[in-house]
Amino acid sequence: MPWLVGSNMSRHARLRLFCFPYAGGGAQTYRTWPHNLPDTVEVCAVELPGRGRRLREPPYYQLSSMVSDLLLALCPYLDKPFAFFGHSMGALISFELARMLRQRGWPEPAQIFVSARRSPQIPDIDPPTYNLPEDEFIAEIRRLNGTPHEVLEHPELLQLLIPILRADFAVCQTYAYVPDLPLSCPITAFGGRQDLDVLSEHLEAWREHTLSAFALHLLPGDHFFINAPQARLLQILIQELHRLVSVIARK
Repeated sequence: MPWLVGSNMSRHARLRLFCFPYAGGGAQTYRTWPHNLPDTVEVCAVELPGRGRRLREPPYYQLSSMVSDLLLALCPYLDKPFAFFGHSMGALISFELARMLRQRGWPEPAQIFVSARRSPQIPDIDPPTYNLPEDEFIAEIRRLNGTPHEVLEHPELLQLLIPILRADFAVCQTYAYVPDLPLSCPITAFGGRQDLDVLSEHLEAWREHTLSAFALHLLPGDHFFINAPQARLLQILIQELHRLVSVIARK
């Protein structure tokens, strides 16, 4: 299935963890997770169009159409308990996908893990950047510090990445939050202590979107702490996933 990469498909798996990428990122971000998380958890990294094995497919420019297509694509894989993890743009995808599942009368995720993304009801006061002239757009990419140096210094690679980043930035920057009832599943939020764009109070505001438990963990690093050594992040995830699997086993 083109949408999913790296599923460990363990016969012991009691839970599927769908992992959604940040802007410009792909399933490769989660390549090591199947080896680090419990074998009771099936890691399903989501590959969006325009990157990885789907490089030739046009990317999305609107979150609503992306989430609608994702819902259809993932439907066959919602036959066992599942959870969502999303970093930055991926957190927004996770949230809106969970709300769409509820709207359709389908089960919500057992838990949502949101990372490096302000709570959706907090408006973005910065002007959009997805439509900047190329020189200014590249300067913005450098400022965000999420693109590998070797890509920034390689013009051909950079030209491949720019259309994907523009599309993903458009997905995030044209998003319009619509108020709705809180979700019933727990939400755990992660943030980087040195992230200057997503502050702890932006993450704490995710609490409003759940009727269940909420937790916030601040980790060393900037907005892209997920690309640094992930020992503490994975340690917390392992604890949370063990708890989830224990709850599932008792049902």
